[in-house]
Amino acid sequence: MKIWNDLQQIEQINSYALAVALSVLIIIVGSEKVSEKIEKKIPGALIAVIGAIVLSWALDLGAYMHVLGAVLGGLPHIGLPEVQWSWQLIGKLAPTAFAMFVVILAQSAATSRAYAARYNEGFSENTDLVGLGLANIGAGLSGTFVVNGSPTKTQMVDSAGGRTQLSLIVTAVIVLPVLLFFTGPLAYMPESVLSAVVFLIGVGLIDLKGMRSIFKQRRSEFWVALITALMVVFVGVEQGIKLAIVLSLIDHTRRGYRPKNVVLVPGHSGVLHAKPVATNAEALPGLLIYRFTHSMYYANTQQLSEEITRLVNSAQPPLRWFCIDASAVDDIDYSAGKTLRAIHGLLKEKGIRLVIAQVLDDVKEERRHALRKVFGKKACYDTLEDVLNAYRRHTGAEEK
Repeated sequence: MKIWNDLQQIEQINSYALAVALSVLIIIVGSEKVSEKIEKKIPGALIAVIGAIVLSWALDLGAYMHVLGAVLGGLPHIGLPEVQWSWQLIGKLAPTAFAMFVVILAQSAATSRAYAARYNEGFSENTDLVGLGLANIGAGLSGTFVVNGSPTKTQMVDSAGGRTQLSLIVTAVIVLPVLLFFTGPLAYMPESVLSAVVFLIGVGLIDLKGMRSIFKQRRSEFWVALITALMVVFVGVEQGIKLAIVLSLIDHTRRGYRPKNVVLVPGHSGVLHAKPVATNAEALPGLLIYRFTHSMYYANTQQLSEEITRLVNSAQPPLRWFCIDASAVDDIDYSAGKTLRAIHGLLKEKGIRLVIAQVLDDVKEERRHALRKVFGKKACYDTLEDVLNAYRRHTGAEEK
């Protein structure tokens, strides 16, 4: 682990680099405090960086610590990289390229979503990813670093007051003359200065208030976030993102594995209300409406079968119709289809008609023929009101 390795080598700390880093942190934090008092933005990071470059040049700090070194100036050469391609080389690059793809995809989407939510703005992940793809094509043709939606750089722009694309245009306009004429002074910049700036930005990204809110509202998501954060800190970003994806899928599957289904009964006004399945409440004498609140797939078909069987066996008065409200079912996989056929056969033996209502349009298109084969052509209803009316006409039942 990186932090453990750092602790083992703590005696090798460069006191000059440490002093420079601490000085940069003090200047940046101090300028932020002063800015709050005078209500004017002081560019503390810029002052610290320029000051460190000047001192490094004047005091020859490069003799005592690592500095950035020579930076190539001028515009990049546009063209395909001069590489001797081979399947062996591609095999070596593929794992790294895939890891970078995962990190860019997850990190960029998370950054966009977080800052859009912070300022109550809309965003399109597809648009962002198309932009990143085009930017990375440009990076590949110009020999630059991979482009991604970096949370640290986004925080830098945000903390400086940047809210629109104009801030990025201004950044590009400033970077261009630096590349053309001022790369020389950058050679004197101590690396510890960059480390201090990035460290401070990273600290600013820690949202303890947000973590407390997640803990109160969604305990499982809090543990996913905490474990992911620890993985990123102690192991690495790539491993943290992969673990977060796996844990999120497990959490989602866990919820889909045991959905909280309900039965529907009319209230005093006639509007249907949800009640726990355990109540066995019937909408009309002999009619029970059962709402399944998740997509039907192999992991939850056992619950589907068990709940329907128990509702049928414990119904008082005995059921004549059993209605499945599919308004929350966005998919029915092969295993669920087999389960529905088995349930249909079981209810048919008991003399209970099985009907289905409010099937989503997408599910209708994909599963219409399969559902009709199971329930019959006249067993699918558009609304629950249609089911109630049809049941009344068929049986002459009255509301309880």
